[in-house]
Amino acid sequence: MGLFKRKDGGKQKGHHELRKKLEYRNIQITLLTSYTIVSILSMSLLGAVLYSSFASISRRVATDNARTILSQTGEKLEDYLRQMRQLSDAFYYTSIQTSDIHIDKIGSQMNLLYESNKDNVVSMALFESNGRQLGAAPSAIQKDNIDVTTQEWFVEATTQVENMHFSTPHVQNLFSDSAGRYYWVISLSRSVMYTRGGIPKQGVLLVDMDYTTVYQMFDILNNSLSQGYIYLCDKEGRIIYHPQNMQIVSGLYDENNQVVATYSDGVYEEKFNGEKRIEIVNTISYTGWKLVSVIPTKNLSVGLRSTRSFMVLIVLLVMLAVLLLNRLISARISSPIKKLTASIHNIEVTERSVPLVYIGGSNEVRYLGTTLQKLLNQISLLMADIIKEQEEKRKSELDALQSQVNPHFLYNTLDSIVWMVEDGRNKEAVYMITQLSSLFRISLSNGRNIIRVSEEIKHAENYTNIQKVRFKDSFSVKYEIDQDIMNCCIVKLVVQPLLENAIYYGVKGMEDPGSIRVRGYRKGDNVYIEVEDNGYGMSPEQAKGLLTEEGRTRARGSGVGLINVHRRLQLRFGRDFGLMIDTEADEGTRVTIHMPYIEYSEENARDVESAEYI
Repeated sequence: MGLFKRKDGGKQKGHHELRKKLEYRNIQITLLTSYTIVSILSMSLLGAVLYSSFASISRRVATDNARTILSQTGEKLEDYLRQMRQLSDAFYYTSIQTSDIHIDKIGSQMNLLYESNKDNVVSMALFESNGRQLGAAPSAIQKDNIDVTTQEWFVEATTQVENMHFSTPHVQNLFSDSAGRYYWVISLSRSVMYTRGGIPKQGVLLVDMDYTTVYQMFDILNNSLSQGYIYLCDKEGRIIYHPQNMQIVSGLYDENNQVVATYSDGVYEEKFNGEKRIEIVNTISYTGWKLVSVIPTKNLSVGLRSTRSFMVLIVLLVMLAVLLLNRLISARISSPIKKLTASIHNIEVTERSVPLVYIGGSNEVRYLGTTLQKLLNQISLLMADIIKEQEEKRKSELDALQSQVNPHFLYNTLDSIVWMVEDGRNKEAVYMITQLSSLFRISLSNGRNIIRVSEEIKHAENYTNIQKVRFKDSFSVKYEIDQDIMNCCIVKLVVQPLLENAIYYGVKGMEDPGSIRVRGYRKGDNVYIEVEDNGYGMSPEQAKGLLTEEGRTRARGSGVGLINVHRRLQLRFGRDFGLMIDTEADEGTRVTIHMPYIEYSEENARDVESAEYI
């Protein structure tokens, strides 16, 4: 105490404060310099190493996987083409070459061979060198206006008699078909020698393979690929299969097939139409066709396992370096700063809405603590405002979804009404107009978002009545709604999207009559409304995805998908309620609305609207 009474006490105090300021400044410089250097060096090293590893691993994994898939696909295609060649050989060596040709006999033999292979073969035919048909399976009459000798497959067979020849896909229109059916085929043709009336003659054997078999083989494969696509062309570069074939024919999409046709088997990197990509080429034996896998480099993804391990190692090293640096720096920090640091750390783990910050020590540390406490108070208020604002925004957005009218549904319905009027089906037209009017009247509901179950069911009936007329009663809808829930509160427009989903993704397109059942009942204080169809169903993984953002499903009619119905129910009634999906592939789907039983009144409707029941 005496020290502060000396005359030079003020001078010593000034030196002490100056020394504290310099020391504090040194700590700031140390922190700033150390963290900056370590961060820059660590992140630069981490970024460079990870980028190099990412590029190398992803490229290698993608290329290896593509080569494996391409090899397996090539073997499968070669096996299929080999079967077709064996079919041609079997007919040639057992029926054509071994006996004198008789048209009736050769036709029956050809039909027998065709019947055993008709899953992959559209037709078979034997022609003389002048193009006259000797036999065909299935039995068909050759068109008079078709000159077979000018067909590409015929020309190749007669000019290159030593080989079999595979054409590119084309529509086979040689034969008359009373049903007007024509098929896309790949023609396998060959020159054959036969004997007729004891005279050796040259002819052409044609086997039309069903192009659908090849198309489906590659279409299924491409649908399973995530990084690129596979296409097939002949040795002249003509496309046999391409996932974008329609766009290529229309001139909307370009492919490098003419250049790729000149490549030998292997892996190539090129830039085509401004896009860098990897092309893997595999030649199909005997035909010379090129099987090509295209992987745009921008689609390459990380080889997850090795990259994950590598990233964990780097992150651990960086964390270790930071921890060591923190320990060295922490040893030089004064007690008030340590307490302030503990307060800052406490902010992350405390359960208080506004954590308390240590305020004490030197003026600088006290100022920091006071300022931080003020900031936390302001942040807490701002967060409360933001949460309230976002909640109101979500309500507005979800409510806005209710008012959207899908133009396709309205257009199709009005179009159906017009056709009915033009056909003189006035009663049906009046019925459709009445149902449509009732549907929109309930949709508006004088601006109410909470209505009675009876009104919601009426709206659903209007919708299904319209759809049944539009789809010509290809499905039936049965309503089983208990009377004791008819006066219950429900969020408007939640049943119709479930019906729409059941129609478009359940029973539409079924060969058997579709059936939809709407069942509503009360169990204790809970209300359940089920929409069940006997449609195609789906896997449990697909059903689970319907109520997540990643698997968001949007129905075509109202635009209100299942995820939005689920959210609207939870927004009004709480997270214990919403949608439940029960489905199984080929067994149908049941979607259930689960909500609390709340008797309808204007007061209760307002409470549900403002989410007071949550």
